Amino acid sequence: MSHELNPTLDLAEQLLELLREAPDGCSEYLLIQQLKARHSTHIPHLALTDKLVLFRTHFLLFNALYQLRERLWNERTAHLLISPLCVQLQPYQAGSAALSEHDPLRDYYLDLQHLRDTSENDVEKLLTSFWKRMQGGDEKHAALELFELEESNEPLNLNIIKRRYRQLVSLHHPDRGGSTTRLQSINLAMEILERYYN
Repeated sequence: MSHELNPTLDLAEQLLELLREAPDGCSEYLLIQQLKARHSTHIPHLALTDKLVLFRTHFLLFNALYQLRERLWNERTAHLLISPLCVQLQPYQAGSAALSEHDPLRDYYLDLQHLRDTSENDVEKLLTSFWKRMQGGDEKHAALELFELEESNEPLNLNIIKRRYRQLVSLHHPDRGGSTTRLQSINLAMEILERYYN
């Protein structure tokens, strides 16, 4: 069913409504499509083939999801699992350490300065830097930079890297408006990091 979302609700509330209708969870891509189909005024209604539109849509969605997760946690009503492949409402469990761990992605998406300051040029800059570094032999640093993990405050391990890889694949997959070149770069970066962190 594709009824319109209440335009007076903020994006987090609209997402909560959609997630309640999908107990098994749904992907970031599906959430964006449902928001568009239901005429949400909180995300750009433009083709995701434009890199900057894709970035901004993704950022707005994740900003709202992290806000929603914090609110639900504080209310002790639910836990929100957030990943591009599956966003899912789960039962609240007291004593869980789910929000006590430092989460650099949460910090990134809750800082709207990142949304304001990122240009299309910035979105492409990481990719260009990646290939330059690859040719210069600094492959590990280039791969971490492409994954935006080069300044991570937590010790990196393969699980963290794989989680970030899945997020990037979901975001940049050609079937979802991403570019094949970008996806190839992400796959190559993952191969490199697996060698270093396995």
